Amino acid sequence: MHILLIHQVFVRPSDAGGTRHAEFVRYLAAQGHRVTILAGDRSYLTGSFLQAPSREELHPGVEIIRCGVRGGGQRSWTSRGAGFLSFMVTAFWAGLRVPGIDLVWGTSPPLPQAVAAWAVARLRRVPWVFEVRDLWPEFAIAVGALRNPVWIWLARSWESFLYRHADRLILNSPGFVDPVLARGGRRSAIVPIPNGVDPAMFDPTSNGGDLRIRLGLEGKFVALYAGAHGVSNDLAVVLDAAEHLLTESGIAFVFVGDGREKGALVREAIQRSLVNVTFAAAVAKEEMAPVLAAADCGIAILQPLPAYRTTYPNKVFDYMAAGRPIVLAMEGPIREVVEGARAGIGVPPGDAVALADAVRRLAADRDAAREMGRRGRRYVEAHFDRSALARLLEETLQAVARG
Repeated sequence: MHILLIHQVFVRPSDAGGTRHAEFVRYLAAQGHRVTILAGDRSYLTGSFLQAPSREELHPGVEIIRCGVRGGGQRSWTSRGAGFLSFMVTAFWAGLRVPGIDLVWGTSPPLPQAVAAWAVARLRRVPWVFEVRDLWPEFAIAVGALRNPVWIWLARSWESFLYRHADRLILNSPGFVDPVLARGGRRSAIVPIPNGVDPAMFDPTSNGGDLRIRLGLEGKFVALYAGAHGVSNDLAVVLDAAEHLLTESGIAFVFVGDGREKGALVREAIQRSLVNVTFAAAVAKEEMAPVLAAADCGIAILQPLPAYRTTYPNKVFDYMAAGRPIVLAMEGPIREVVEGARAGIGVPPGDAVALADAVRRLAADRDAAREMGRRGRRYVEAHFDRSALARLLEETLQAVARG
């Protein structure tokens, strides 16, 4: 097949962020398929311009075409919205010029790029697959990013239209099934392909000693948050938990990543004299293994909003593959995964005291914490190995291409 993927924020292994799509397209190319990716020409994190890589960077069968994006990254909602809408237009025109495609693969969020994918597929008279990675615009409305009633109506209309007209709906969390059906999706079109992880990327026996020395964390129990520092991530609660544990000199909190709220979080930690908190820059996914190796547990957290009870966050599977126990401040299907694997401790979202207590419990019994980590590693190897999920994706795309 020749597959056209339209994905503004396509992340290569050399970039910071989740590499679900990079791993998928590399697998597809290794099976003999050709993949052309229409991606934005600006970094979502920094707003800086990106260069189109060589074909060999991912695989000789993969080509990335950069499309123009107006707007400077994620530092303001206005800038982000302008970037999403401008990419919708530039990707649409680019998609009309890619020769010989067999199907179009669109993904959301953001939703406008999925609109471009639908339009290209229909004009090119090829099938299209809609991959739902978040319930957009529901999440944007829940956190207050989308407030204008006209834009809300338009976004919800787009969402429902796309669900109804997709040839297949790939959902990366079982929590998305009912909301997608309620908004017009057909059950017969739904294929669950959840988030997962490549276990080979992580060595659960490593202790990350070099990074611990560099950050001055020798001998500490390190509670790590790795990921986006945005409004949804509720990281002020983690700072509150760190303050509750200030007198526990053997426990340290480390934040790795970037995002719209990072500056405010750093200032808050300084103002509150949280000497047990360290901030580090975002790292590429291919450099994440030693970061997780330096942790004793991983923290996964989202705001206590009903919409977020549907998600399957990437970072949870990364923590499990690295063999690290999880402090999970989320509800829903991801809680069922962690508790089913006996791979961590679940706490109520938004409860800093409960989060602090969970970290304290893990620090007090490191043998039990390490056993949780080993159970998590075995569980993702059995149920969420990305190579198995990639095979399912290939089968789904082939079925769609055959009509």
